[in-house]
Amino acid sequence: MTEPRITVNGSELPIAPAAPHTTVLDFLRERGLTGTKEGCAEGECGACAVLVARPGTHEPTDWVAVNACLLPAAALDGQELVTSEGLATTDGAGTPTTLHPVQQEMAVRGGSQCGYCTPGFVCSMAAEYYRPDRSAPAEPADATGPEHGPNGFDLHALSGNLCRCTGYRPIRDAAFAVGTPADDDPLARRREQSPPEPVATTYTRDAGTFLRRRTLDETLRLLREHPDAVIVAGSTDWGVEVNIRARRADRVIAVDRLPELRQLRFADTHIEIGAALTLTEIERRLDGSVPLLAELFPQFASRLIRNGATLGGNLGTGSPIGDSPPALLALDASVVLADADGEREVPLADYFTGYRQSVRRPGELIRAVRIPLPLAPVTAFHKIAKRRFDDISSVAVGFALDVADGTVRKARIGLGGVAATPIRAYATEAALEGEPWTERTVEAAARVLRTEGTPMDDHRASAAYRAEMLGQSLRKLYVRTTEAVSS
Repeated sequence: MTEPRITVNGSELPIAPAAPHTTVLDFLRERGLTGTKEGCAEGECGACAVLVARPGTHEPTDWVAVNACLLPAAALDGQELVTSEGLATTDGAGTPTTLHPVQQEMAVRGGSQCGYCTPGFVCSMAAEYYRPDRSAPAEPADATGPEHGPNGFDLHALSGNLCRCTGYRPIRDAAFAVGTPADDDPLARRREQSPPEPVATTYTRDAGTFLRRRTLDETLRLLREHPDAVIVAGSTDWGVEVNIRARRADRVIAVDRLPELRQLRFADTHIEIGAALTLTEIERRLDGSVPLLAELFPQFASRLIRNGATLGGNLGTGSPIGDSPPALLALDASVVLADADGEREVPLADYFTGYRQSVRRPGELIRAVRIPLPLAPVTAFHKIAKRRFDDISSVAVGFALDVADGTVRKARIGLGGVAATPIRAYATEAALEGEPWTERTVEAAARVLRTEGTPMDDHRASAAYRAEMLGQSLRKLYVRTTEAVSS
């Protein structure tokens, strides 16, 4: 093992003397790269966005935008990173000479006022600019609504970036004006080579240690020795704890680059999704083949968060308001838990045992999530929140129904935000199964659904509102699917 280093804008920088909990944001700013800003320290504003070279979906490498305020600098040992300062063309002395096309469009179209958020917008926009499958539609009229530009730019790439003074129209105009990368664009050419391989890391400073191993077996042996270590992947949850609550850990063990946790495969009886695949990677690899997850992903936080967050992390935190558990419960998913002695498979419905508690033992980690096949034909994910996107849910409901010949053969309903854990709506499932898929059945089941869980009053919603939204969700599903089922 060598001294941990990160390649930043083409130059190798040692991580030392930063502490193991030091974020990429602070690491960069301490080295004079002050374009990366801190706005919220929670991954909500995107002022800190940077680009990281990651394994690609369509090319060997993708340039992926992530929140630098959440990720420990040690997690990028051996990796490549580009900041807003590194996008422009420079001369031999490193002095910028020509703006990057994204920077140029932001400048000429008035996309920057105070400029605080601009570097983050530029990095998120650059990630979309370099997305290999981005292309202009055959006809301008084929652009799918106001959130997709005639150049194929998906505005959801900027959903995690907040602007406080410029206004979003000039930024949208800049996004929709960028062309395609030139043939000699160095960052575009970089996509043709593989990203750096993960390196084994042991970094100790200030009574803390950051650890990464190359294989799952090595990692599980390490967890056996240190069962109280904090396990991190995208660090979208732990990073908030470090920043806002000043949490520190004696040991942090990274699992995000373990090959055994990054596989996605289709078997005859199930789909297996590696626990360390990011939500963006899962979304793009599944490509709509699991409709319930395809409906979930756009509502799960922002693109910046989905570029780092994992199913393993979302389930591992045990939060009752995590977005993925209701959908996975509806899909009858199970989790594969691994430790140094082997593996076991646990139905997700039996996984949660209490508030942020689960059956996962010390020394165990989530290796994969399994979704049984065939999939239910009628599915939906309903998220009730104050904002349409990038918000914590007040209530989340996942539906998966098998309706044949007008009868509900099987029903699975997952709920979030109405109990100390994500739960299955067993009583409502029983009220639906074997009954005709009719308004009368739905009304009776909706009354049952209103009583599921133990919702509480808090600043997001009242208990009464949450209960009412449960019933309304089933009515909404019926209205939207009756025509499809009958046809």
